Amino acid sequence: MTDKLDSRGGQDRQRINVNQDYELRDWSKKFGVSKDQLKEAVQAVGDRADKVEQYLKGSERSSAGGSSGKSSGSGER
Repeated sequence: MTDKLDSRGGQDRQRINVNQDYELRDWSKKFGVSKDQLKEAVQAVGDRADKVEQYLKGSERSSAGGSSGKSSGSGER
């Protein structure tokens, strides 16, 4: 079976190629992070943009104050 040439590019828009300068620049700007932070995120969770975004949002929470608002004490459910 041959590839569908009319549906090119759709998947690529959901993936981040940190080896392409323009993609690294554009995705870093979109997520509001440095190029190094973006590379770290891609290394941690893969190149899917949605997963990278989730990872970066989680990193922002943990670096913003170290507390997620939940106590680690016993008795909470």
